[in-house]
Amino acid sequence: MCGQAVPTYLPTHQQQSQGRSSTGSSSHSLQYFYTGVSEAGQGLPRFVAVGYVDGQPMDHYDSNTRRKVPAVPWMRKVERDHAEHWRNPNRRISELVFKQSLVNLQNYYNQSGGFHTWQNMYGCELRGDGSKGGYDQYGYDGRDFIAFDKETLTWTAADVPAQNTKRKWEAEPAIAQRLKAYLEESCIEWLRRYLDYGKETLLRTERPVVKVTSQADHDGLETLVCQAHGFYPKAIETTWRRDGEVMDHATFRRDVAPNSDGTYHAWLSIKVDPKDRDRYRCHVEHDSLLEPLDIAWEETGASNLGLIIGCVVGAAFALLVAGIVGIYFYKKCQDCYRAASSE
Repeated sequence: MCGQAVPTYLPTHQQQSQGRSSTGSSSHSLQYFYTGVSEAGQGLPRFVAVGYVDGQPMDHYDSNTRRKVPAVPWMRKVERDHAEHWRNPNRRISELVFKQSLVNLQNYYNQSGGFHTWQNMYGCELRGDGSKGGYDQYGYDGRDFIAFDKETLTWTAADVPAQNTKRKWEAEPAIAQRLKAYLEESCIEWLRRYLDYGKETLLRTERPVVKVTSQADHDGLETLVCQAHGFYPKAIETTWRRDGEVMDHATFRRDVAPNSDGTYHAWLSIKVDPKDRDRYRCHVEHDSLLEPLDIAWEETGASNLGLIIGCVVGAAFALLVAGIVGIYFYKKCQDCYRAASSE
């Protein structure tokens, strides 16, 4: 059987949260990424576990050090206050399960050797409206393998070999029941607890700095670019509007991305007729703003080369860091919060 150890190496749902504080109107998430590889080399551990709160690293474990290491200062207080959980040996158990799972998977796919990865991504979300979400999914060699549906207590297999794991896990109903209890109870309790410990950073708000620039196109049109940067938390609503009408169908946007200082930036553009540019506004809504922003292009905006370069350099640094960590994650991370419905 491929490794399904989530209900054993996570904190039990009987533990109660202490000192809860308001989580604000934004959504908050607790995520874990586990990766096992069939061959170690050049310092790459055979097993890695990384925890995140609201997309920010909080702790790290790997098979080389066999130690759970805090990634942020407030986690050291968690370590002191919950020493019995912090020293929990179950990550070592998960490491052994992942090792055996890789052997089983190579048999499923009729592989005799080589470099292979077995990855687990799971977590929960506490949304701004009070609703909760949770997911647990696995990938093999960077592709979907199997995913949990906590509403039906069933597993969705991505291919024929994954059907082997689906049959084995669904033959033991207790696996799905424990996992559902974790995602809906214990995971949320720990998320609230972490938000309370790290509230000075996790519950802060940073206002976005918004600039609109323009660039002439060869076809006689021009591109208006709206950049919002330096904001926190990550959730932000940005749209291009013409005379107040949302122009989503004509908007090109990139995903919200991290900056090296822990804040985020967003980017969206639209092609317009130069004579109509004054009709367009970049509309921005964020938790840090008392009122939405509506930013128009101004003549001085055309010379903000330094701002653009700064954003590009910051993004490149953040992507470099993400790339180093990214070997431990598989490609569906972006869809994890709404694995049963949508992102």
